Amino acid sequence: QVQLVESGGGSVQAGGSLRLSCAGSGFVASSFCTGWFRQVPGKEREGVVVIGRDGTTTYADSVKGRFTISRDNAKGTLSLQMDSLKPEDTAVYYCARGVSRWSTCALLSGSFSHWGQGTQVTVSS
Repeated sequence: QVQLVESGGGSVQAGGSLRLSCAGSGFVASSFCTGWFRQVPGKEREGVVVIGRDGTTTYADSVKGRFTISRDNAKGTLSLQMDSLKPEDTAVYYCARGVSRWSTCALLSGSFSHWGQGTQVTVSS
C-alpha cells in the first residue's frame, strides 16, 4: 500500500525558511516521478517542483532560486527546502507520486495518483 506522509509545515515571517519532508512507503522512490504541489482555498492545486526517476528537476517559475527539492532513495524520503519565503507561498503543501513508472514527470496534478495528507505553510508579511 502506497503511503505518503508530510511533515515540517508551520508559520514563518517573510524572508524566512522552512523545510518540508515526505516519508514514502509501499514503493521504490527512485522508480517514480515524485514532487510537491500546493493549494490555497478556492484555487486549483499547482505544481511546485517535481523530480524524475533520473533526478531531473522541474520547478515552477514562482519558486525557482528559492526552493530546492531533494530525494533520499535509500530512505524513501522527499524533502523541500524553502528559502526566502513570501506571503504568496502560503498554502497547503502536498507531496505526490506519479501514476506509473512511465508517466510524464511534469507539474501537472493529473500525472500523479498518490498524495499525502498535506501540511500547512503560512508566511506572514
